[in-house]
Amino acid sequence: MKNVTDSFVSFGYWPFAGSFGFNTDILATNPINLSVVLGVLIFFGKGVCASCLLSDLLDNRKQRILNTIRNSEELRGGAIEQLEKARARLRKVEMEADEFRVNGYFEIEREKLNLINSTYKTLKQLENYKNETIRFEQQRAINEVRQQVFQQALEGAIGTLNSCLNNELHLRTISANIGMFGTMKEITD
Repeated sequence: MKNVTDSFVSFGYWPFAGSFGFNTDILATNPINLSVVLGVLIFFGKGVCASCLLSDLLDNRKQRILNTIRNSEELRGGAIEQLEKARARLRKVEMEADEFRVNGYFEIEREKLNLINSTYKTLKQLENYKNETIRFEQQRAINEVRQQVFQQALEGAIGTLNSCLNNELHLRTISANIGMFGTMKEITD
């Protein structure tokens, strides 16, 4: 067998790339190659129907292609289902985010208004405390002035009475006052 292949190899002349010419190599031409392939198929394929073999090969290939398409369709369906689930989750998350954002804005506005109202109330209370303190201090100052005026008036009256009254007039005034208190006591009893 080795001699046969050696003889086929020595037949040919292998031209260099880029040259143009007539191919005299029998093995390199298509009709001879096709006849050799068909001969091998006929020799080894005796008892096997060539059309049946080809039909089986095509059926197997067709089944593999159909299985691949079916698997691809199933994968595609699963991917579409997952995509729809992801889109639904995204819409839900976006709605929740919008809700949180809106609620956050409302919460901020509410807290701002509460803070303003609280500050206003605190300022109002401080203003009331200030006014009360001012009134209290004014009343205390007025009372101190009254007391000082009363004290000065009393001292002036006592000084005037002491300078104007003698002992006898003093005793008569005391007796008259005691008499008045005694009469008042009898009336109230």
